[in-house]
Amino acid sequence: MGEILVGKIKELKSDVLDMGKLAVTMLKDAVEALKSQNTQLAETVLDRKTEIARMDEAIEEKALRMIALYHPVSRDMRTIAAALKMITYLTRIGRYAKDIAKTAVLLANEPHLSKLVEIPYMADKVVGMIDDALTAFENEELAPLENFAERDDEIDALYYSIFRESITYMMEDAKNITKCIHYIIIARYLERCGDHACKIAEKVHYMVTGEHIEIK
Repeated sequence: MGEILVGKIKELKSDVLDMGKLAVTMLKDAVEALKSQNTQLAETVLDRKTEIARMDEAIEEKALRMIALYHPVSRDMRTIAAALKMITYLTRIGRYAKDIAKTAVLLANEPHLSKLVEIPYMADKVVGMIDDALTAFENEELAPLENFAERDDEIDALYYSIFRESITYMMEDAKNITKCIHYIIIARYLERCGDHACKIAEKVHYMVTGEHIEIK
């Protein structure tokens, strides 16, 4: 029974990591589609929304079956609990990627302002946080999470910077209003993805140590 559970836990973690890679790729592709005004790339992000939803359901079902059949305790139970939480956060990241891709299609024929007011830079920072949280989960180590609070503060600062710059463009020319509102909304999506990266990090910390923390 113990060896079987170990194998099932390994399989579950692999599934979560695959879902994480999908969510990250969707987010990166959505921002790249926005930046390069590539509607075909944006459409591929939209097409992947059903796949991430399917993975969410499949992993949840697998995790609940493991609890019912193998009655895991201690570290194993914490790993399963972390996985169940993480797939929710990853699904939300995928949904934000989908929404950014939709905006990329809407703005495909509109020239961008000032290198997209740091949106690609902000996206890179957020993707880095998600990647590090997934690495910590994969390796069951806390080192990649050590400065998450500071990185989250940087993401928040970037959001407010994009917000202020967008308002300035809107005040300079009313024709920029619609475009800049989209920029602000996208920055908000990215800020929320950063928050989800922090929530994943919190669950990984609990999985490894058995202690709950709040990254803020």
